[in-house]
Amino acid sequence: MIRSNQFIPIHNSTKIRPQLKSERLIVSYFRASDTVEAYAAITPSLTRFMAWDLPKYEQAFATVWQNWLENMAAHEEYVFVIRHTESLEFMGLCDLHRLKDEVPLLGIWIKESQHGHKYGYEAVDTLVHYAFEDLNHQRLIYPLAEENWASLKVIERLGGKVVDAVQQS
Repeated sequence: MIRSNQFIPIHNSTKIRPQLKSERLIVSYFRASDTVEAYAAITPSLTRFMAWDLPKYEQAFATVWQNWLENMAAHEEYVFVIRHTESLEFMGLCDLHRLKDEVPLLGIWIKESQHGHKYGYEAVDTLVHYAFEDLNHQRLIYPLAEENWASLKVIERLGGKVVDAVQQS
């Protein structure tokens, strides 16, 4: 797999932030300009395995993404937009949460029209390498629902394993 970390400045920031590339994907920091595409791709069936529900209105989603930007500026979490390298089509989001914890959390979602093409695997692989190589983390937690067999396959393909099961109330 092709992997490069090209560093580019992000609007309104003096810090340099990465644009990660894989063979078919560009993974770059979430910006306010990504909100329309992101919101349009969030569906009830997509969020059924997530820790959050579908925002009913764009205003509710605005609160969510504005919180992401604040947390990103504080280096508490990084939310990335996944785009196809050739078409620049919005493919989904992936993120690293609780970055100040010893073991951060990793999450991802790919829009439903792009399921089945292994984009999730490719994006997670890219983000895992960034977390290990550039952020110097030794481990990551990837929470997933037992019924989410696609995410389980991604983790297994990357050499990860289920280490604990938590009962949802």
